[in-house]
Amino acid sequence: MRAFRIQNDALGKSYFEEGTLPEHFEIKSERFVIETKIEEYQKHQHQAPRFQYVVTLKGKLRFTTSDKKQFIIEPGIILIAKDTFGEGHSWELIEGDEWHRIYIIPNQNDVDAFIPTENN
Repeated sequence: MRAFRIQNDALGKSYFEEGTLPEHFEIKSERFVIETKIEEYQKHQHQAPRFQYVVTLKGKLRFTTSDKKQFIIEPGIILIAKDTFGEGHSWELIEGDEWHRIYIIPNQNDVDAFIPTENN
């Protein structure tokens, strides 16, 4: 499954990688949260509150990392948010005005199983 991973470099700047998650990958989660509301802080540059997978069910968004690079998330693409310190990321809805998503919060020390695309 196609995925993007946002994480921090040693200086706290966020960057992303494009890649995939393997089929039949099992996520042992602490919990998951269904969300449709958009909080005010989410409309501005912010850090991920914790390592989490974000599964978009409805909406198309443009994410921007602190290095000013961008990528698009829409249903069928998983976001792995790991930029939990430093400058963070921002996003904007580029189609419609709703974002329906599921946050899967794994055990925070687990491996994310992300496989980067070779041209990253």
